[in-house]
Amino acid sequence: MAGRSGKKAEGAPVGRRALLGMLAAGAAGLATAPYLQRGWEGVLGAASQVDPTGLSGVLPNPGGFRYYSVVGSVPRKHENDYELTIDGLVDRPRTYTLPELRALRQTRVVHDVLCTDGWRVDDTPFEGVRLADILDAAGVRAEGKAIRFTCFDGAYTESLTLDQARRPDVLVALNMQDKPITHEHGGPVRLYVAPMYFYKSAKWLAGITVTDKVVPGFWEERGYEVDGWLDDADRGDEAA
Repeated sequence: MAGRSGKKAEGAPVGRRALLGMLAAGAAGLATAPYLQRGWEGVLGAASQVDPTGLSGVLPNPGGFRYYSVVGSVPRKHENDYELTIDGLVDRPRTYTLPELRALRQTRVVHDVLCTDGWRVDDTPFEGVRLADILDAAGVRAEGKAIRFTCFDGAYTESLTLDQARRPDVLVALNMQDKPITHEHGGPVRLYVAPMYFYKSAKWLAGITVTDKVVPGFWEERGYEVDGWLDDADRGDEAA
């Protein structure tokens, strides 16, 4: 409109009090965002445990982990009742308790987590025992070529070739984001296969069986790739 000053045309100036208020709100948002994110993740995790429809898996969770289970509910394992068995084509089958796993050499791997559904969580630290160390302690026999993983949800399974399993960025993980892995995230112990899509990182890990060939896992029997490499993964056996 003719006659309107240039200052008014650019909009009313923001008052000092309003500006300070916005800055304070922004700072508070940045400070509380991680807690709110974790809180929302916890709500989704709890909902997924009592959701036989799987619909909780489609609720929005920007920037965080999603929760999936292939069964209606999963029993909880704790310090006093968790066990991990390694058997099959090995010379020294055995069962590890949680304290025994914690007493072994721990390795930390930081990598992006990426799901086939498209969500991702960048720079996520996992810590635990290198799967290669457990295999070496068990003594894999010459005819052993692959690993089959079973889970205490009673349904999920996964697989890796022996060469993939021996990579330094494949862990029997006890910590995630520098804290013990929660039940909702697959704790107290889960597999972590850094260079592959997250479905290869089986939750609620209970068994490691050395086999003479790859046995496709739960999702591979339903059309997923047996080798679930991320697009940018270094597929060399020694890569990390």
